[in-house]
Amino acid sequence: MSRPEITIHKKRIFMKEETNYVKRTQRDYTLTFKLNVVREVESGELSTLEAKKKYGIQGDSTIRNWLRKYGKYDWENQTPSNMPKSPEQRILELEAKVKLLEKQKAQLERQNYIADAKAVIFDMMIDIAEEEYKIDVRKNYKPAQSIVTAKKNKKA
Repeated sequence: MSRPEITIHKKRIFMKEETNYVKRTQRDYTLTFKLNVVREVESGELSTLEAKKKYGIQGDSTIRNWLRKYGKYDWENQTPSNMPKSPEQRILELEAKVKLLEKQKAQLERQNYIADAKAVIFDMMIDIAEEEYKIDVRKNYKPAQSIVTAKKNKKA
């Protein structure tokens, strides 16, 4: 422990404990140190603020980043990854999925119906245009032969 320093300021005596504070960088923290801090915070032994003070960690989000990176909490789904879901939770999730899929299916069926209706209307418009203007809008071309096939047929 360090020795106390006594200061006199405007007729008051203050005892100040001398601290050996060393500025740290991210490279100073080993993986085992990070894992121990994460374990202590996740087990509830320390809060993030207490761990920051206890270990002299300077950054406000350093421990939170470690928790995201090395912790057992699933940050994407907001559920602890080591806790299995109860059957009721699983059923609720599956029911929500079924509702979503039914909604998507109904939307796709609506889009398909609209596309079919457009195709029918388009065909009717072509039929009317062919009758009115006496021209073939739908051209029935035979598949064109490739140049190579045509040359082979001429030689043979």
